[in-house]
Amino acid sequence: MDNNIKNKKATKETQYNKLLEYEELHGLQTLGLMANQCWEDDPRRFIFMLSRYKFVSKMLSGYKNVLEVGCGDAFASRVVSQEVKALTVSDFDPIFIDDIASRNKNTKWKQNAICNDFVKQPLKNKFDGVYSLDVLEHINKNQEKKFVSNIVKSVSDDGVLIFGMPTLESQIYASELSKIGHVNCKTAPDLKKLMLNYFNTVFIFSMNDEVVHTGFHKMAHYIFAVCSNKKNI
Repeated sequence: MDNNIKNKKATKETQYNKLLEYEELHGLQTLGLMANQCWEDDPRRFIFMLSRYKFVSKMLSGYKNVLEVGCGDAFASRVVSQEVKALTVSDFDPIFIDDIASRNKNTKWKQNAICNDFVKQPLKNKFDGVYSLDVLEHINKNQEKKFVSNIVKSVSDDGVLIFGMPTLESQIYASELSKIGHVNCKTAPDLKKLMLNYFNTVFIFSMNDEVVHTGFHKMAHYIFAVCSNKKNI
């Protein structure tokens, strides 16, 4: 154990003293606003949420400058930070950006958190990787074009964009809380059709619980669109 650590507690197995050292150095980690509600109401959802972020992290592994659109409390965004060079997280709600700032103390995992409404405007910077999970279904149909177009404007010419969202077919199983915000869920073919307006290449993946696959999309609870080769529009 580090001699500078003043915590006098000790575990029965020596290797676990490292846990006390981390508590002394960094304190105990706190959940964000969204993660806190998830942990209180539906702990299993953590598995699904983190699996979605892991999929994104592997798709964008090694990318230099990545943006998340609609990060919420950014609790799971650290999974992507682990694989990319730099991560900027964004949300249109300042409540979440303030929450991130209050918890973003560890410089090893420090993220640039900004407030931006992509229905209204893109960002000036370009990113070689952009992703948005569980957001598009919250965007009203009449604002969808502006929202997606402004995100695409923030993707570099050779960049990749990933959208993830629950399927339209899954909504009969959605919680009442989820249904309040889910105003624009899509089928896999509809998501691909939308993305082909902006990209020449669109790959669709299905997901059930924590398993990503290429199975029958109508039985999928969740879908990803991985988009590349941006069109000049």
